[in-house]
Amino acid sequence: MSADEHVLGMPADVGGAAPERWQLKAKPGPRALAEWTDILAATHLRFDVCSTERTPSIFYGAVTRRRFGDLALVDCAASPFLARSGGAFMRDAAGCEPVFGLQFVRRGVEQVRERSRELSLTPGDVILWDGELPVEIEVIEPFVKRTVIFPRERLLAVCPRLEGAATLPPLSGSAAGRLLVRYLDALALELADLDELGAVAAADAALELLRAAVSPSVPSSRSARRLAMCLAVRRYIRAHLRDATLGPRSIAHEHAMSVRALHALFEDTGESVSGLVRRERLARCHEDLLSANGGTVTEIAFRWGFRDGAHFARVFKAHFDVTPSDVRREALRSAGLPRERKPVL
Repeated sequence: MSADEHVLGMPADVGGAAPERWQLKAKPGPRALAEWTDILAATHLRFDVCSTERTPSIFYGAVTRRRFGDLALVDCAASPFLARSGGAFMRDAAGCEPVFGLQFVRRGVEQVRERSRELSLTPGDVILWDGELPVEIEVIEPFVKRTVIFPRERLLAVCPRLEGAATLPPLSGSAAGRLLVRYLDALALELADLDELGAVAAADAALELLRAAVSPSVPSSRSARRLAMCLAVRRYIRAHLRDATLGPRSIAHEHAMSVRALHALFEDTGESVSGLVRRERLARCHEDLLSANGGTVTEIAFRWGFRDGAHFARVFKAHFDVTPSDVRREALRSAGLPRERKPVL
């Protein structure tokens, strides 16, 4: 490997850290393919890699990975080769996290054989693949591709209907898919300057664009619709936490259902709707209490929908096992700022 060799298993950098790089240069086929197997396992999936009649005697391969939030943007270039993945069985054996991948081809030709579909990918093609499924890929011509790796649970949280899809939807003809590709290309140029919060926001935006691209093409089912509605309610709650009137009645009205139906929607989650609202509000309050410019404890409590200061102090203490005033005092001390003059909750 080159001088900037990446040590497999090394913890990934986040946010503005330098990209991770793997590179093979001028190595004979068998030796290079063995190393290429390890690189693909570290950056994509665990594959069995072998040569074809198109594989050159001197194999070349390179990967660059940029982390943002809990997603990864992976650029890959390689000589022709053949690779097979056993899907969930191979992933479980290797101890890898289950993932989806969104792949778009820059250069070259790649053939993909996966369950009921067989694709020949050329420059400009975009596909979504599921790391749980067995797949065979063959690089016909030296290729360059970009892939975004999504944790499986994360993508299913915003697009639950993918779970039961017989086939994954095509994306090359989707306007939202094309927008997502352009967004990711622009994002790759800016990732080095993003802080951690910016990187998390960028990952959320990528997930929403992917949801918009795949949802219209994925058939629905009763369980998927139920999960989708549950996730929609959660998103609504997070967006309206500042509204002091937010509660089961207003949430049910906004989603055109009865309060009883709303409670039934969450009966298997182990948490009530009111409990979810309270937990989300407490989390936002805790974040602001830790911020040097978050304001006073009372201001923070009212900002996030608590209408009674004493009640806020009680539920905060019960949830975090520390008072909000203690959290605020420690945050101000760490920032070198004076304590609040007025008594706080």
